[in-house]
Amino acid sequence: MGSVRNWLEDAVRRVRTFAYGPPASAPARPKVGLALGGGFARGIAHLGVLKVLEANRVPVDCIAGTSVGALIAASYACGAPLAGLERLAAATQFKDFARWTLSWMGLASNERLENYLQRVCAVSKFEELKIPLAIAATDLGTGEAVYFTRGEIGPPLRASCAYPGLFLPVEHEGRILVDGFLAAAVPVEAARSLGADIVIAVYLESGGDAPPKTMAEIISRSFSIMQRHAQQSWRKDADAVIEPLVKGYTWDDFSKTPELIAAGEAAARAAMPRILAALAPQRESSVHN
Repeated sequence: MGSVRNWLEDAVRRVRTFAYGPPASAPARPKVGLALGGGFARGIAHLGVLKVLEANRVPVDCIAGTSVGALIAASYACGAPLAGLERLAAATQFKDFARWTLSWMGLASNERLENYLQRVCAVSKFEELKIPLAIAATDLGTGEAVYFTRGEIGPPLRASCAYPGLFLPVEHEGRILVDGFLAAAVPVEAARSLGADIVIAVYLESGGDAPPKTMAEIISRSFSIMQRHAQQSWRKDADAVIEPLVKGYTWDDFSKTPELIAAGEAAARAAMPRILAALAPQRESSVHN
């Protein structure tokens, strides 16, 4: 009897498949990418953005970062909890990731940045991360953006954070590299290259009304002015842009971690309707297709 019953069940399945086709698979949701811009200590605002995305259950399927955005992106991609990153940010000092040096190429080396990342991330290669990651740097030879997605994380991260005039350039894979913000202020293109259908961009404007007091502030303010006047093509390529109000904070305001995180949270909450709207059409089309 068992063999007869099995034969009948198989026959029924064949008839249903012939009449109705194979069972419909669950609709695939859009792949969401996050692109984080640079901004030294202002980058702590990225943590606030991530907190709001998690609270609203907005997935992050891939992530790309420039400069401090690359550091936050790498930390998040390896699975570090946001609460731990918040505590680390509040305790951070310049000497934790850099040391002053005498060179015609820059005022400081950021070699310590690799050890800094190890404090929150046990992995050292892109392939070991929980979330696909792209790190943006700028090739001084070609002037083009370079996106790193494979191999060792440390050298590309240092290159992405090598602010011109302040940090020494980084030689890696036959290139001389500096801060990614020059060619990819917000690496939306990098997130797309990882397969993102929807890209959420986070931009941190630097500057302020107070006169600069240090060489680092002068350099930072000068590049900020250049960026404001340059064509920011990444904006039209992003599906939603989050802009925390951090303009009044200085490059080393790590002690202002709570305020910077709050600024990121406020901006993300304000942008949430647009983010959900960007996701909605994709979800609807997936359901109907």
